[in-house]
Amino acid sequence: MPLALALYQPDIALNTGTLLRLGACLGVPVHIIHPTGFPFSRAALKRSGMDYLDSVEMVEHSSYDQFDAWRRAENRRLVLLTTKASGPLHNAVYREGDILMVGRESAGVPPEVAADADLRIRIPMRPQARSLNVAISAALALGEAMRQTDGFAGLA
Repeated sequence: MPLALALYQPDIALNTGTLLRLGACLGVPVHIIHPTGFPFSRAALKRSGMDYLDSVEMVEHSSYDQFDAWRRAENRRLVLLTTKASGPLHNAVYREGDILMVGRESAGVPPEVAADADLRIRIPMRPQARSLNVAISAALALGEAMRQTDGFAGLA
């Protein structure tokens, strides 16, 4: 079972398109949890997703509850990227099938969603910095998870 990426109610179409492109390039399914903070359409995603939108496995979920029910039925572990986590992403042990979730650019995820996470990780950074762009954060975490789970095998 491959790793997956989940976007919780993304606010910015350009970041969403970038993350869909990341999923297409790495062969990682991307789950979009609605509602989004922008009119969700191929046209809104085209600038950053470019022509990669046709080659990404994109799964839309109408709500967090629907997504959570699906992932529990599939017995998938939820790994949340959050600035509130105490453990750095490079110390985490990732497993095949993990779903790495990023929150809304403007607000992250609500406390009840954070509580559902099986593992919460953060990206270490300088004390005066608040956070990285959500697409950069997801790429860093996904890269480490793929490295640990041999997810780059078979990619050119």
